[in-house]
Amino acid sequence: MSSIAIVGAGLGGLLSARTLHRHGIATAVYDAEESAAARTQGGLLDIHFHTGQAALRNAGLIEEFRTLIRRGHDAKRITDRDGTILFDWPGSSLDIRPEVDRGELRTILIASLPDGMIRWGRKATSVVTAPGRRPQVHFADGSSIAADLVVGADGAWSKVRRSVSGVEPTYTGTCFIEIGSARGQLLSRESAAIIGRGTLTALAPGQGILAHHNADGTLSGYVAINTPLDLITPVDTGDPSAMQALIAQRFGNWAPALSSLVFDHISDPVLRPIYALPATHRWERQPGVTLMGDAAHLMSPFAGEGANLAMFDGAALAAEIVAHPAHIDEAVSAYEDALFPRSAEVAQRSADNLRQFFGPGTPCSAVNLFAHLLS
Repeated sequence: MSSIAIVGAGLGGLLSARTLHRHGIATAVYDAEESAAARTQGGLLDIHFHTGQAALRNAGLIEEFRTLIRRGHDAKRITDRDGTILFDWPGSSLDIRPEVDRGELRTILIASLPDGMIRWGRKATSVVTAPGRRPQVHFADGSSIAADLVVGADGAWSKVRRSVSGVEPTYTGTCFIEIGSARGQLLSRESAAIIGRGTLTALAPGQGILAHHNADGTLSGYVAINTPLDLITPVDTGDPSAMQALIAQRFGNWAPALSSLVFDHISDPVLRPIYALPATHRWERQPGVTLMGDAAHLMSPFAGEGANLAMFDGAALAAEIVAHPAHIDEAVSAYEDALFPRSAEVAQRSADNLRQFFGPGTPCSAVNLFAHLLS
């Protein structure tokens, strides 16, 4: 039986490993983190019925998934910079796009795998391929492994991708700056009221506030700024006051309820520039290597499909391997033939939506987008 090495214990890699394990196909997952709890996996994800939920059904985890759903947290609200509510969707009871916590979803995927299947503390540094030989994964600790199939599920800056593609992500023009409640800090009554039950998106051309009300009464979210990267990275010096001053400059004249929402939750702001691969990214077939998730099709979060596509990729690859267990290259070719057009369509939609959110026509353009999506 072929050996399969998945590099990256994110949602896509774990979902693929779980599905293969259900069918008796041996798989090992290698991840750079020292343990499952090494890094906070926070944030809410809306898991879509035809992609993420379909993958979880195929993995036999749909009932566990349903226990994670945050009822009503899929509500969406859009305001302008003055706090005027322009769109207020109360959420759905149909569970077509329910919200769940990313960390909790990852936990059930990890728990679905046998002990030892995930090899923690194994940071991949390169993948070496040669005609007629199995690809080799080299790790930062000096070790290496060979496998019949190496799957790059290792995210935006994938080391595996470099063995099949010379394309690297580029900056989209939009930066996120992470905000959130300090330990033990609950949302004030005013902040909770402006957010509503689910997610608030407050917009003006070139900037915005995206925040959601966590189940425990805390806040998670981002401020967004359209800016050249070379103008904002010098501010990211490790000195929170410099970033706070930039945010104050851009958001200080917003409605008090909105500016307070930001300034009360930026004690430790983190800069997160938004990068993307070209929507049409694809690669020439390389025997023994393939990609999934952000490694294959990194995109902005404005189609809401990043995590969903990663899991769908994982399920699709596993299904092809199960169907062709003795012919890995045939399985991978079939998987990639479907992957490329599927991811290109979503990546283009994501890029278009990013412009709708922060372009000159916002917030009206964003309202029209949500009204069409949720109608």
